[in-house]
Amino acid sequence: MSRKPRAAAAPDQHPVEELTEGDAAAELESLAKEIAKHDRAYHQQDAPIITDAEYDALRRRNAAIEARFPELIRPDSPSNRVGDAPATGFAKLRHRQPMLSLDNAFDAAEFAEFCARARRFLGLAAEAKLSFVAEPKIDGLSINLTYENGRFVRGATRGDGMEGEDVTANLRTMSAVPQQLHGAAPALIEIRGEVFMTKADFLALNEAQAAAGQKIFANPRNAAAGSLRQLDVRITAGRRLSLFAYAMGEASEAIAATHSAYLTRLKQWGFAVNPLSAPLTSEQEAAAFQERIGAERAGLGYDIDGVVYKIDDLALQRRLGFVGRAPRWAIAWKFPAEQATTVLEDIRVQVGRTGALTPVATLQPVNVGGVLVARATLHNEDEIARKDVRIGDTVVLQRAGDVIPQIVSVVTERRPPGTVPYVFPDHCPACGSVAARPAGEVVRRCTGGLICPAQRVERLIHFVSRPAFDIDGLGEKTVREFYDEGWLHGPADLFRLPAREAEIAAREGWGRVSARNLARAIEARRRVPLDRFIYALGIRRIGEANARLLAHHFHDFANWRTQMLAATTIGSEARSELGSILGIGPAIAEELAEFFSEPRNVAAIDELAATLTIEPAAQANAVESALTGKTVVFTGSLESMSRPEAKARAEALGAKVTDTVSKKTDLVVLGADAGSKARRAAELGVRTVTEAEWRELAGYS
Repeated sequence: MSRKPRAAAAPDQHPVEELTEGDAAAELESLAKEIAKHDRAYHQQDAPIITDAEYDALRRRNAAIEARFPELIRPDSPSNRVGDAPATGFAKLRHRQPMLSLDNAFDAAEFAEFCARARRFLGLAAEAKLSFVAEPKIDGLSINLTYENGRFVRGATRGDGMEGEDVTANLRTMSAVPQQLHGAAPALIEIRGEVFMTKADFLALNEAQAAAGQKIFANPRNAAAGSLRQLDVRITAGRRLSLFAYAMGEASEAIAATHSAYLTRLKQWGFAVNPLSAPLTSEQEAAAFQERIGAERAGLGYDIDGVVYKIDDLALQRRLGFVGRAPRWAIAWKFPAEQATTVLEDIRVQVGRTGALTPVATLQPVNVGGVLVARATLHNEDEIARKDVRIGDTVVLQRAGDVIPQIVSVVTERRPPGTVPYVFPDHCPACGSVAARPAGEVVRRCTGGLICPAQRVERLIHFVSRPAFDIDGLGEKTVREFYDEGWLHGPADLFRLPAREAEIAAREGWGRVSARNLARAIEARRRVPLDRFIYALGIRRIGEANARLLAHHFHDFANWRTQMLAATTIGSEARSELGSILGIGPAIAEELAEFFSEPRNVAAIDELAATLTIEPAAQANAVESALTGKTVVFTGSLESMSRPEAKARAEALGAKVTDTVSKKTDLVVLGADAGSKARRAAELGVRTVTEAEWRELAGYS
């Protein structure tokens, strides 16, 4: 989401508009690590270590910096992720339609900007009315329920948005989940909702747990998630879980014309819908609703952390579609959070896989609103110096600032005597190499490169991570263990580990069964989709979204490899094509070219590919059409729709949209005042169509 950085910046944080490119790069690196950690804690372990407000603020700052510095978008950018991959223990179910997340607003101005963006995308006048449905945002576990001919057949958690954990058996124990829909129902429908535990049921559960000498839960959200994700369904059956239904995934037929009408159908089918949900006819009504629910929040029987506002007209929702991980037609307006003070016990410097040195504060654990915080990012050495943060200081933690958890300020009047300013290391703590800081940048990086164990290990950890090869049993601890043993040097070595099964089994803490399970998990990943393969390589600025773009554009590994090698030549057609892919651009193209210019990188890729089956990219969410597989360029001003909507429609129909006309372009759509691209199309003999002809091709009436 976009925002006004100066107005929203915390008092200790540079406004986004004042960041240098170096500042931005350093902060994006810190944010990526922090958000990934909290994704794992929340989505895999059901044990969040910060509040939703803190987490939302992390993503908000990240999005604002990326909006100003799109060329700095990282390979592990959180903007391209929904949550985290499902944990082990349950079979995985793929959602027919992705379960995506929501962008957030924190005040009326940001909600107004959300509305303005929707109008711009739809080509509506600034004063055009939009109607909404408001739904209190339940703090629980998102679930996807599939019904066939009205009968409940399976259910899954959200997981990573594409696939989740199969918790069908557990859901069947819940009285809130209808086993058969009442009345007429479509042949197939995915119904989405939130499993939660009321405050009263949560207190009763913790009392029973304490009386039995068992673990008590930190909050109702953890209790609900932990209860639903029990391998023993009898435990789930013994817990009181509730469900509010609120969304729809795949459906074999149209259900309603508006979201409010769909909520009515849900109630008719036998689902509970939040009784506070309400239709609204204006932004002013939304602001009033937000204020009222905020005032009533403490007295509700369940936890909420904001209100979700959805554009009511489903036809407009379909036109608006999605961007990245979130819909353009809905937003979560969050409630404000709090601050706390604690003591900074130490400052430790971490070395990332690109060699960046990131300072992290170790804190006396402090409980803020039920969340225990023990670590906070310090961003870079300039931030430490600017705030004059010292070991032993009492510091203020920002709960709703731009980077959470972060240190807002130092309580200097409580500074103990004898403290000294922190001196940032000028050598890598992992390998002792010089940590250089280029002019104009705030990031200090280890120059050790391939000799730095921290960088090699971090790259291997990235390779086996959930969004990459997702190898069960190969977590950070195990990778470090095997690296220290000398078994791992590069990615291909991971696939040699099954040959060491007996050696692994003999290690302390392993055993025959766990070694066999690891070997099987590795062998199961010898078949991998192209986008995961590309992401796993850890090429700078190639995150999950960019990896999918590349996989979609080049389709298969052989073609991608060939074109990347060709793109190493500056001025080549392959280089131009790469830079023209929407979402890639020249800066990312340069990173790819540099990566493939290094013979050792190409050799490592080829060694790895020789042991794998790399699957071609699937045409996700695209229907078969006359545009499937075509490369399309838009030029000039479109009158009946905005350019973003036109591009989104083309991609939904299976086309590749680029910004440059070349011999590989199949179609150029000419809007009003088309210029050089129209002339280039004529020179190359590329087919051109008018806007009216484009609308017919795209299936608009």
